[in-house]
Amino acid sequence: MPPPTVSVVVPVFDEEEALPAFHAELIASLGDWPVRSVEVVYVDDGSRDRSLELLQKLHLDDPDRVRVVSLRRNFGKSGALAAGFAASTGEVVVTLDADGQDVPGEVPVLLAAIADGAEVVGGWRQKRHDRASKRWQSKLYNATTRWLTGLDLQDLNTGMKAFTRQAVDELPLYGEFHRFVPVLAHDLGFRVTEVPVTHRERQAGVTKYRSIARFPKTLLDLLSVLFLTRFSERPLHLLGGTGLAFGAVGGVILVYLAGLKVFTGAGIGTRPLLQFGILLALVGVQLIGIGFLGDILRHARAREEQPYRVRRTWP
Repeated sequence: MPPPTVSVVVPVFDEEEALPAFHAELIASLGDWPVRSVEVVYVDDGSRDRSLELLQKLHLDDPDRVRVVSLRRNFGKSGALAAGFAASTGEVVVTLDADGQDVPGEVPVLLAAIADGAEVVGGWRQKRHDRASKRWQSKLYNATTRWLTGLDLQDLNTGMKAFTRQAVDELPLYGEFHRFVPVLAHDLGFRVTEVPVTHRERQAGVTKYRSIARFPKTLLDLLSVLFLTRFSERPLHLLGGTGLAFGAVGGVILVYLAGLKVFTGAGIGTRPLLQFGILLALVGVQLIGIGFLGDILRHARAREEQPYRVRRTWP
C-alpha cells in the first residue's frame, strides 16, 4: 500500500512568539515522515497579535506546501479545527498545537498506527510538562470521561492526533467538542487508539488555557456528549427512566399518606410530605411525556437520515 498524502492542521491563536520555531521544526521533520506529500494548513483563530502576519509570510515563502485560513473572529479550537479539516485535502489529517509542546518528530508514530488499521489516533502524553493544577485537572477529566463513556484512553484531550479522511469528514465539531473527539469517533464506529508521544514545556509565549474557568464548562460539555452518544436515538430511555423513578417515589409517598389518613384519621392536608409527593408524581409524568415526544420527533427525523455508517465497500 503506498504511503498516504498528509495534511497537518494547526490552529493558531496569539502564538507569534512560538510560531517561527514551531514551523522551522515542523518543516525540518517532514523528511522523516513516511508520506507521499505533505501540506500544512494553519488556521488563524482571530489572533490579536502578529500571528496572521507571520502565517502569511510562511505561505509566501512556501506557497506549494503552506496554506493559511483566517477566521473572522475567535471561534474556539473546535471551530478552528473544523475550518482546517474542511480546507485539508490529505488522505490522513494530523493535528498539532502551535505552542511547541507537541513534537513534530513524533508524527510517524501516529502514522504507523493509522497504517496498522486505526482510524483516529491520539498522542498519549505520558509525562506532561504543564503546571501541576493543569495536570491534576486533566487527570480528573480523563478519569471521569473513561468512567462515564467506557472508552479506555489515558489522554483524551491531546492536541496531537491523526485521522483518516473518512473520520475527518464525519466527525461533528462545534462548541468545545474537540475535547471529546475520541468519544464522538468511537460512537460513530471508528477504530480509536492512542500511542505514547513525547511532550515538553512550552517553548515560547504564554498559555491560553484557564483551567479553573474551563473545568465546569468541560463537565457540562461531557454531559452533552454523553446524551448525544447514548440517548439521542432513544430519549425516552433517559427521560422516561428518570420520570418513572420520580413517579414511583412520589406514588409511594402518596400511598403512605393515603393509608395514614384512612386508617388513623390523621390530617395530611398541611404536611410538606404531601406536597413533595405530588411534585414528584407530576415531574415524573412530565418527564415521561417529554421522552415520548422526543422519541416521536426522533422517529420522524430518522426517515430523512442515514441510520448507519459504512466503513468500506467492495465491488
